[in-house]
Amino acid sequence: MKKLIYLCCALMMGSVLFSACGSDDEPAAPDKGGQEEQEEKPDTTKPEEPVEVNDSLVVITYSGSTATVNIPEEMEGVTCESGTSAHVVLTSTNTAKELYYAIEGSSTNGSLTINGTYKLSVMLNGVNLTSNQGAAINIQCGKRINLIMKDGSTNTLADYAAGEQKACLYTKGHFEIEGNGTLNVTGNANHAIASKEYLQIKKSVKAINIKKAANDAIHVGQFFQMNGGEVTIDENTLNDGIQVEYETDDNDQIVADEENTGSVIIKAGTINITVNSAEDAKGVKAEGDVTISGGTINIEAKSNGSRGIQADGNMTIGEESGTTTITIAATGKKCTVPEDSEDPHKCWGIKIDGELTMNAGTLTVTKDGVTTKNGIRCGSYTKNGGTIKALIKEDE
Repeated sequence: MKKLIYLCCALMMGSVLFSACGSDDEPAAPDKGGQEEQEEKPDTTKPEEPVEVNDSLVVITYSGSTATVNIPEEMEGVTCESGTSAHVVLTSTNTAKELYYAIEGSSTNGSLTINGTYKLSVMLNGVNLTSNQGAAINIQCGKRINLIMKDGSTNTLADYAAGEQKACLYTKGHFEIEGNGTLNVTGNANHAIASKEYLQIKKSVKAINIKKAANDAIHVGQFFQMNGGEVTIDENTLNDGIQVEYETDDNDQIVADEENTGSVIIKAGTINITVNSAEDAKGVKAEGDVTISGGTINIEAKSNGSRGIQADGNMTIGEESGTTTITIAATGKKCTVPEDSEDPHKCWGIKIDGELTMNAGTLTVTKDGVTTKNGIRCGSYTKNGGTIKALIKEDE
């Protein structure tokens, strides 16, 4: 079995074999809770020596209504509770070292659930997985979860429309995505992708495409950080494109002093969002601050009362990480949902409750190709550089 598992892993990962062991991405906020706390920070050093894959890798191969789960004999603490069912349930009591789960194959009535208390990596090798019960992938681990896409692979996930799951792809812990592959996600019941804590998209990512979301396309409970890659959210999203909430504790109380909580941080890459299926929806929504220091952002706010970008805190635009280009088309009309019937609000390109600071880059807000009066609304505005092609309304 050792030889078989080693071969599967080597063929699957190619040049990105165990890239989870190190990264040149700038670090996200550290994990401040739980055992082995010092190991939970996103890696910023050179890659470690490859782990012994023959006793650290679980290979899950889907085939129709069944799945084959290969757990090395030497691996302690990992059990499969689902037999040969395509609805794979794995539980790990391991706390000694990081384990790796490789998934491949295809199923139209399958899923993957991983329960555990220690960091782990899940490697996608061209998997096509549709659940008829709940989430496609559900990782119930409060530590760092690394999702690695094999270079050149296309991976497709869809969940059960009548389910009660939080998302098609859900992680309880700190979620990081890397690898030069493509991920297509359809959230039929709720969010497409959701993480209880932060979500970081690394430089190596090729593309993440949200095909549909019955709620937010990407929903994050601490902060969203994008260091590269391309994220595309189409108009089949029925709420916000990217929504970030303040981190909460086990009693749902806001952890106000957590670093970057509630924030959207964009350092590079491309974001394409179309908001056209729900009134009062936002392309990007942050309960905290929005900081953009590089990358290309294209947002179409077509629905009534929609906003291209909205932040309850402040927004800062610069070019510390490279060229910054933000283009928003705000073409929606007034919001008409019942709760806003007495005071219907307009569609805005950008709505910032706090201060908007423009240091560098180019920001354009238009309607039908021309500058719109519903361009930017903010508490206050400071321009230190860059170019803004939009009308600005300050509330102060």
